[in-house]
Amino acid sequence: MARYRIYYLKDSHRQQFQQAPPSPGPITLKMRDYQPGDEIEASSPYAAWKQIREEQGEQRPIEVGDALETETGALLVCKFVGFEEAQWWAPEAPPQPGVTLPGEAPAESR
Repeated sequence: MARYRIYYLKDSHRQQFQQAPPSPGPITLKMRDYQPGDEIEASSPYAAWKQIREEQGEQRPIEVGDALETETGALLVCKFVGFEEAQWWAPEAPPQPGVTLPGEAPAESR
């Protein structure tokens, strides 16, 4: 069985997520828009979703926009049609002084 860490989308972002158009590749999620939840052990993301719904205990059910992260770091987001691949957003590192980016003129000639 796999172990999943649950991340709940903050309510202030839920409507925006639900209205977003489909994306062609993995969805990029921002950690600041999520609250970490408990961990759950299940055979698949769908089994985890179902298990939480059936238990109806203290744990909040997984809804559209919520995410599951595996022990290996794979991220899945709950959509209307199931779970889709996602990734955490990471800011780009600022360019290092003296480093020329592709297609850019060296600093001396600017």
